[in-house]
Amino acid sequence: MSRVAVFGAGYVGLVTGACFADLGHDVVIRDVVPRRIEQLRAGEVPIYEPGLEELLRNNAERLTYTLDVADAVEDTDFLYVAVGTPPTYSGDADLSAVWTVVDELGGLDRRAVMVMKSTVPVGTGENVRHRLDARGLENVGYASNPEFTAEGTAVRDFQHPDRIVIGAFEEADGEAVEQLHAGIDAPVVHCDVASAEMIKLAANAALMTRISFINEIANVCEATGADVVRVAEGVGLDRRIGSSFLRAGIGYGGSCFPKDSLALKQLAANSGYHFQLLNAVIEVNELQKRRVIGKLQQHLGNLRGTTVALLGVAFKPNTDDIREAPSLVLAGRLVAEGAHVRAWDPIAKIDGLPGVEQVDTTAAALAGADAVVLVTEWPELAEIDWAEARATAGSAQPVFVDGRNMLDPERMRESGWVYESIGRPSA
Repeated sequence: MSRVAVFGAGYVGLVTGACFADLGHDVVIRDVVPRRIEQLRAGEVPIYEPGLEELLRNNAERLTYTLDVADAVEDTDFLYVAVGTPPTYSGDADLSAVWTVVDELGGLDRRAVMVMKSTVPVGTGENVRHRLDARGLENVGYASNPEFTAEGTAVRDFQHPDRIVIGAFEEADGEAVEQLHAGIDAPVVHCDVASAEMIKLAANAALMTRISFINEIANVCEATGADVVRVAEGVGLDRRIGSSFLRAGIGYGGSCFPKDSLALKQLAANSGYHFQLLNAVIEVNELQKRRVIGKLQQHLGNLRGTTVALLGVAFKPNTDDIREAPSLVLAGRLVAEGAHVRAWDPIAKIDGLPGVEQVDTTAAALAGADAVVLVTEWPELAEIDWAEARATAGSAQPVFVDGRNMLDPERMRESGWVYESIGRPSA
C-alpha cells in the first residue's frame, strides 16, 4: 500500500482521496481553506456527492486532513494535484493553484510521483516538469491521470471507470500510477503526458458536441412539428451512435464542460487554429438557455410583474453545484425582464442573487406562480400531483416550461397547464 497526498479538498480531490483510501492506501488531503479542513476533521463533508460521506466515514482510519504542506508530503509516494483551474477572462485556464502546489513542495527526501488530476491545457505537464527541475526536484516524477468522473455519480465513476488514462515522462512512473489503482477493473491507456492531457479535453468536447447537436435538432423539431424524444430514440438505437448525451434540454452547465470548452477553444487559438465546431457548440449552448425566456413571453407577453418559479437550481440532479448552472442565466434574465423569481432546490442554494427568493418546498415555489420552469430533473418532481399544484397557481392559464422533457405532455395539459417542452410539439 502507498501513501498518497491529495492537494485540494473539492469535488475531485475528496472523491479521489476517499476512493484511494478505500483501495487500502493511506491518504492525506491538504487544502488551503481552514474551515473546510475543520469540517472534514469533524466528520462533516463540505460538498454533496452521493456515497462520499459513507466512503469517508468507512475509511476514516486511513484518511487525515491538513493545512500544512510539510505534513502532506512527509513520507509520501504520490502527490495528487486536484486543485481548481477556472477560466480567466481570456478563456485560458487559470493555473495559479497548480503553480502554488509546485512551488510549495519541499522536504522530499525520497522518490515521489506528482500526478495531475486537475484538468489542464496540453503542455502543462512539460512546464511543470521544467519547474520541478529548476527547483532541484528531479527526484519528483510526473504523470497525468485525468479524471472522468461526473458530479452525482463520481464515486461510482472512480470505482468503475470506462478507462484509466495515464501519461508519464518515465515508464516506471506510469506503471507506479497503474499499480496505485490495483483493485479497479478497467482498461488502462498508457501514453505520453500531452496525449493524456488532450484525451480529457477531447472527451469532454465530444460530449458537449452531442448535447448541443441534439438541442439544435430539438429546435428544428419545434419548427417542423417533429418530436425530439422520438427522434433521439431512433437515432440513438444506431450502434454507431448510441443514446448517451442525446437528451434535449436547456443546455449544459457545471464545473467541467463550460470551463473545459473555453480552455480547449483558447488552446487551439493560441496554437493558431480556429476551432470552428467547438465555437458553434459553445454558442448553441448559451443560446439554448435563453430560449426559455422566449417561450414564456410567447404565452405571457411582457414578463414584468409576473411570478416565475424555477424548479431546480443545481446544474444537474444529485449535486449541490451551481457553477455555470442554467438556473443562474434564467434567473438573471427573468429579473432583468422585471419578473419576480422564486427558486426551489432540495440541496443547492442560489443565495445572493438580487430579485430571487429561494424557498424550501415545491408548494411554496408554485403558490401564486404565473409560470413554472423545470430546470433540474430532480426525481421528486415526478411525484408531484400537478393537477393539485395547478389549483394553487396565480394565473387562470399558468405556463409550464419543462426544460428537461421530464414530464408527460398529455398529462400536464390534462392537469390544466399550458405545457411547453424542448423539441416536442406544442398543443
